[in-house]
Amino acid sequence: MAVTVLDVAQLIGARMQGGTAEQAQVPITEVGLNSAELPAGALFAAVPGTRVHGARFAADTAAAAILTDEAGWGLLSVAGETRPVLVVDDVRSVLGVAAAAVYGDPSSQLTVIGITGTSGKTTTSYMLEAGLLAAGCRVGLIGTTGTQINGRPVPTSLTTPEAPTLQALFVQMLAEGVTHVVMEVSSHALMLGRVLGVKFDVAGFTNLSQDHLDFHATMAEYFDAKALFFRPGSPTRAARAVVCVDDEWGEKMASVFGSGVRTLATRGQAGDYTVSAVQTVERGGQEFRLAAPSGAVVAATVPLPGRFNVANAALALALADTVGVDMTALLPGLAGVGVPGRMEVVDCGQDFLAVVDYAHKPAAIKAVLATVRGQITGRIGLVVGAGGDRDHSKRPIMGAEAAAGADYVVVTDDNPRNEDPAAIRAQVLAGTAAGSAEVVEIGDRRAAIRQVVAWAKPGDAVIIAGKGHEVGQLIDGVTHHFDDREELRAALEGRDQ
Repeated sequence: MAVTVLDVAQLIGARMQGGTAEQAQVPITEVGLNSAELPAGALFAAVPGTRVHGARFAADTAAAAILTDEAGWGLLSVAGETRPVLVVDDVRSVLGVAAAAVYGDPSSQLTVIGITGTSGKTTTSYMLEAGLLAAGCRVGLIGTTGTQINGRPVPTSLTTPEAPTLQALFVQMLAEGVTHVVMEVSSHALMLGRVLGVKFDVAGFTNLSQDHLDFHATMAEYFDAKALFFRPGSPTRAARAVVCVDDEWGEKMASVFGSGVRTLATRGQAGDYTVSAVQTVERGGQEFRLAAPSGAVVAATVPLPGRFNVANAALALALADTVGVDMTALLPGLAGVGVPGRMEVVDCGQDFLAVVDYAHKPAAIKAVLATVRGQITGRIGLVVGAGGDRDHSKRPIMGAEAAAGADYVVVTDDNPRNEDPAAIRAQVLAGTAAGSAEVVEIGDRRAAIRQVVAWAKPGDAVIIAGKGHEVGQLIDGVTHHFDDREELRAALEGRDQ
């Protein structure tokens, strides 16, 4: 049934200002935040921005009605707005619920699996997608590298899209026969209400380490944001949960969810799902056994190095098991999975290992260095930088981890955004002082990659860290094409020329 302007107002408890009784009965067909893209019959969500309030753009939209806050209503009333205006205290706190209603509550017709944590969200989601496809499910994937429907890319811009975009994606997925949706759920998405109105069948938790402290003031606040996905009484709490308890944050998150949580243990401790018999196989892959609460045990292979990827793979299997998919059916897909920019090997026939990885936080840099160290007999060269307009406090810690785990470190630019690149590099360099690695500074990222490749000798490894799958470098508000994988390949191919 069509949802009218009045229906939406009543659902979200909005005060309706202006408009006529006839306008209040107009069916709403679409919801969005971009005034220029909305057709007649849409609801325009006018939210406060960092520089200007979205209500100032209401005159640009053909939308039938406007959803805004008190500040927005003040602007609209002065402008003489004649359409119905739905006024609430906080637009984002109701936007997801409104969008879900307008689009027919599509997530209730899907099996939706959400994955949160600091590291491993993308890798776990790719593993789960590959496994579910192998099991015969039709799968939608939403995350850092974009959206896919049954393996076909669909353009999106955020790890977790804004609530109206997310609900519209669910509708599109249903139309294409999708049965299972695998989503990365960021702390930003939880705090900003992007997943409100989504009915999650199960939430997965990977781990927690320092990141995003530009957005969250402390690690405790960062944890509390993630806990919105698990805490009883939270409007975004999933029906069920699988929590990796390999770190203290995981143990704490399991206790937050409370009764009914399933725990995953990969390091010999107690858990509902337990990992054992981990072995490295050819080309850096790994084998392991996973025991489930039912008593079932599966022998899995994952073609990626690093003990953290065993945890990621085990979580993917546990999440599938929790929603009723036979874990053994996932194994062929898991064995062949590839994840863009995550421990991605670039092989041009060189006599040393060359890897691109998305590691851009201290714990991730430490983990990738430890993983590669265990697979080579030679030295490790690392290219590393830090992003601008983000958490400053992690920069020297990244430098310290780089200098402690690598033999040769090239500190370079990542995405400087609107900061002085040299100042960012200086903060990373400050952390390298206590380490034993040789450290050089080369601001030009292309030159930095070529330098570490020129340094490498047979049996060594080079790691290009930070950007992973990204294909642009953001400098002073302008995105320039830059792909670490392309640049590494070009450096390798041109090494002897």
